[in-house]
Amino acid sequence: MTTTPPYPELLSLIESRSTALRDAVAAAPDRDVTVPGCPDWSVTDLVAHVGAVHRFWAATVAAADDTRPPSAEQLGDRSPHGDLLEWSAASTALLLAALRDADPGAPSWAWWAGSGAPLTAAAVARHQVQEAAVHAFDAQETIGRPEPLPAAVAVDGVGEFLSVGLASLGPWPHRPARVAFQAIEGPSWTPDLSPAGAKESPAASGDPVTRIQATASDLVLFLYNRIPAPAVRIDGDRDVADQLITWSNSD
Repeated sequence: MTTTPPYPELLSLIESRSTALRDAVAAAPDRDVTVPGCPDWSVTDLVAHVGAVHRFWAATVAAADDTRPPSAEQLGDRSPHGDLLEWSAASTALLLAALRDADPGAPSWAWWAGSGAPLTAAAVARHQVQEAAVHAFDAQETIGRPEPLPAAVAVDGVGEFLSVGLASLGPWPHRPARVAFQAIEGPSWTPDLSPAGAKESPAASGDPVTRIQATASDLVLFLYNRIPAPAVRIDGDRDVADQLITWSNSD
């Protein structure tokens, strides 16, 4: 199901979710506290990660080469320096500038080549919306103020996760299964999981063995292992849902 916002809106969402992350970090009384969604990271680590990611993709989009990632020289220094939040804002600005300078269909290297998803500036922008949104949730959760993902982010986020992240993982290592995801807002997705990998919205040929229902925001957060299974409704084979989350978050 196509729910992707237009290119200018994707850029606005990257900006707004990155700002939300920094707002939460600014409210944190202690930047050394552990981030619940990323238990190996402190708040400082979270900001450093997102900033480095923004700088990586800024250089990648600017290179306009879908055959290889940017060189170390093109990437430059991606480590924080000076005021952390100012460095973070500058990192976001670099990413947005690169995306604004690029045609949405311009070629760009990306790690998801195996998924069959486009290798374009627009695909990078789409994924960076999810990166910024989930990590903004991480920062908000750390200070005890988690907010649902905005509707435009969440509804597209389920499809993006399935068609990019899940489809990049290669063969499904368990018994083949069809899973239905139903957002309370209306959209639905039905990937097949098999030795051929994860294939989104296949032709109808049998009922799903597992059905997962929640708000679009909770579906995204469940898929990214930010909220537990009891937070969503799972009907049918619950083992498949557990296997899916373990498989998709194994790295």
